[in-house]
Amino acid sequence: MLIGAHVSNSGGLYKAVERGVEIGCDSIQIFNQSPRMWKPTAYTDAEFRDAFDASPLQSVVIHAVYLVNCATEDPDMREKSLASLTQSLRVGDAIGAAGVVLHAGSAKGGDVVEAIARAGEVIGEALAATERCPLHLEDTAGAGGTLGRSFDELAALIQASGGSERLGLCLDSCHLLASGYEVRTREGLGEVLEECDRALGLHRLGSLHVNDSAVPFGSNRDRHAKLGEGEIGERGLAVFLSEPRFERLPCILETEPTEEQVSLAKKLRSRGRAARSRAKPAAHK
Repeated sequence: MLIGAHVSNSGGLYKAVERGVEIGCDSIQIFNQSPRMWKPTAYTDAEFRDAFDASPLQSVVIHAVYLVNCATEDPDMREKSLASLTQSLRVGDAIGAAGVVLHAGSAKGGDVVEAIARAGEVIGEALAATERCPLHLEDTAGAGGTLGRSFDELAALIQASGGSERLGLCLDSCHLLASGYEVRTREGLGEVLEECDRALGLHRLGSLHVNDSAVPFGSNRDRHAKLGEGEIGERGLAVFLSEPRFERLPCILETEPTEEQVSLAKKLRSRGRAARSRAKPAAHK
């Protein structure tokens, strides 16, 4: 597992490499432009590649900006979302990103099936306009009509987008718990992954977000907490971080990009792996 954090790219994409290395990351996640603006930022991709290649980092993931709503009914918002997502994928191509993570959008109280169809059209167009970079649809907590609160919804989004092999999945520990998926025990997480495999296929799993949850199981609210200070807790996070089927995936901490939190995530992974080695194999293995 490539544990890392979302880091700032202020001053240039290559600055994100420096920040990731400083706090002990194996992988980093970045925005390719300001998350508060539609206008793409004119970064130099070559500087990033040079800095990344010279660093111990093993993976970079781009997070599409939160302004994007592929499910919108507003024509202007649709075009802005398409342009922003396409640009993120092009930057991903240029810097060799493991993927672009996307919140697919929100039905905003409207018909979910129709919203999934609209989002699928936008996602399909963005993929058609780009070449290589995978797109990882992130599961959501389910608040405010956000799409992707269940594996069935994520599967429907992939189907509506054309089913490309470039379409992947980003699982967020906080969002899973808030959506009613029990990830705090080996048995619970095993059942969750079996359900994911039936709906989508685990071959689509491309990246992870590791965040504790400030709100209870099944609350359908998106409130991240620092590692060990929420409803998942250190024991539950150790289970999540040591899951064998997550091996080699970039696993991104989003709450607080500090050396202490990255170090804690690595310690919890080691603790979880030690516990698994002492325990009998789970029934799903």
